[in-house]
Amino acid sequence: MGGEPRRGEMKVLLIDHETSPFEGFVWGKYEQNVIEFTRYAQIICTAWKWLGEKTVHAVSQADLPGYTAGKLNDKGLVKLVWDLFDKADVIIAHNGDRFDIKVSNARFVFHRLSPPSHYQTVDTKKVAKKIGMFPSNKLGELGPYVGEGTKLQTGGFDLWKRCMDGDVSAWRKMKSYNKQDVVLLEDVYLKLLPWIERHPNRNVFNREPFGCPKCGSRQTQRRGDAVTATGRKARYQCMSCGGWSSGKTQQANIIVR
Repeated sequence: MGGEPRRGEMKVLLIDHETSPFEGFVWGKYEQNVIEFTRYAQIICTAWKWLGEKTVHAVSQADLPGYTAGKLNDKGLVKLVWDLFDKADVIIAHNGDRFDIKVSNARFVFHRLSPPSHYQTVDTKKVAKKIGMFPSNKLGELGPYVGEGTKLQTGGFDLWKRCMDGDVSAWRKMKSYNKQDVVLLEDVYLKLLPWIERHPNRNVFNREPFGCPKCGSRQTQRRGDAVTATGRKARYQCMSCGGWSSGKTQQANIIVR
């Protein structure tokens, strides 16, 4: 897969899926139970990039061999996603723990694929919800709030219907929309990065004892000590991302009287 990080570095994948809806029979429109599904939701387009690389990739079902206009089959696309997950050490997605990761896993199981190798996740929606009271935790509204861009306009569900019908121009627009989501995802992630607690430690993956555990920069400064209930530990701030980290705790000699 093009644009992958160098061997030995932490491989961070930013990814976003677009899916088709579930289709089925219902007796009415308002608060209905589905009588029977006629087609399950599928991944119809996925966009991704490796953190640190410039290229944003996007692949739709229409790009893959064997595609027939008007007929959905995500087997090839799901295999591509599986390969990406299998290479990644960390997967970043907005609402990813609830949507993108679970959708992927469901489709892996459907297509009889084994689990990909272990990875950690960073869900930027969870991060935003935890650290601040933003006007909205949606990706398209977080972007402008933190001084970045926003999502492309799709024109609504009609774009999805046109893709499912095999409209070539609709597939192109879907890919552009999907790619912009990944661009925005990266921008929001980098703005939230210094605030993320328990971020996967880059130093462990990169075997770098003196770098910032969040962004990997070696531009860190000692900023006093952090005091805990059992001792003290050196405190550092990264001059690149602004995040804080600390060294090992030096146990205090506590005498209980």
